[in-house]
Amino acid sequence: MVIKTATFVCSNTQVSALPPATMPEYAFIGRSNVGKSSLINMLVNQHGLAKTSQRPGKTQLINHFLINDSWYIVDLPGYGYAKVSKTSREKWEKFIRAYITKRESLQCVFVLIDSRLEPQQIDIEFCYWLGERQIPFSLLFTKADKQGMTTTQKNVAAFKKKLSEFFEEIPATFITSAEKGNGKDEVLKFIAEVNLDFVKPILTKF
Repeated sequence: MVIKTATFVCSNTQVSALPPATMPEYAFIGRSNVGKSSLINMLVNQHGLAKTSQRPGKTQLINHFLINDSWYIVDLPGYGYAKVSKTSREKWEKFIRAYITKRESLQCVFVLIDSRLEPQQIDIEFCYWLGERQIPFSLLFTKADKQGMTTTQKNVAAFKKKLSEFFEEIPATFITSAEKGNGKDEVLKFIAEVNLDFVKPILTKF
């Protein structure tokens, strides 16, 4: 897939105010500071489309980006950042979960995992939550350029082993680097293939 256009559409804190669910959507989510914005910018060849920040937890909105006028990348708030109020964190989690479970056009949730780390319980539990609700998801292991491939593969294998305790089949897995461009072609190919099977949903009110 060649990315010809990538345009910011809107930011929301209300699922009811999102664009009409008439095109396939791919949500990107992960722990704060996992490199989500940088990865999105790499995938669409547009530096600065998704705003990066040195301060974890900055993204607090559902951000829609229209790609090739035919599908959306959805940048979701990061989870697990402790330095926000409990009230704010609960509010984020409520609308993130509402989006993921109710959005008719959502095709896949890309869960971003820091490839430098051993399996983190918060990531495992989020994957379990998606599985329990039968939400299609894939794993994007980020920052693979920050250490040797042996370490990356060891951490990826450990994470997949943890998931195998719950899942009969491990979802699609991609090893990526925003700096080096690793994984870009594979992720876009995956999205292109899923897009082929997209059926425009019959929309219902939330």
